[in-house]
Amino acid sequence: MGFLDNLNDIAAKFKNAKDKAIDAANAPKALATGFAITFKHYAEQQTKIKPTETVQYPEEMREQFPRTRWRHVLTRYDNDLEKCIGCSLCAGACPARCIYVEAAENTDEKRFSPGERYAAKYEINMLRCIFCGYCQDACPTGAIVLRKDFELSDYNRDDFLYTKQMLLEPATLSATIPISTITVIDRTAEPAP
Repeated sequence: MGFLDNLNDIAAKFKNAKDKAIDAANAPKALATGFAITFKHYAEQQTKIKPTETVQYPEEMREQFPRTRWRHVLTRYDNDLEKCIGCSLCAGACPARCIYVEAAENTDEKRFSPGERYAAKYEINMLRCIFCGYCQDACPTGAIVLRKDFELSDYNRDDFLYTKQMLLEPATLSATIPISTITVIDRTAEPAP
């Protein structure tokens, strides 16, 4: 049995050496193919046969696809009440479990949304979010939407915990300053001493 084992070992070594020789013979061909592809792309770019469109990013922005989903926004009604009623359906639909909603009751003195409740605390951990859009689909009032703002980078880990104040759409000017107090400034009048 020892003699046959030695023959099998010699045959296996010969086969491995033969495979290595074939691989060594194919290596220059593979390198030549790779260099040819690289040179072809370089020549196309230099001769402008198939130029690549370069976008100067901070100054120019490429058009987003219509169904692009990036930054979360909590929207408001036209009368500046929040659309979010604190139902937590968005948190339940989230596969990454990155949304936390704490609801509170509306009162007649302090009304935040048209319903009985509102979201007193609304947080999204953007490091865990996978931007699937399930929260947007689950929301019965359309309060949470994903917009096309894709510049979400930051330097600190804690800054990726988006609070309600960061997510909420800004109120219109008429809701923050009564229109009756806005007047026209007379620029022709003499300045007061």
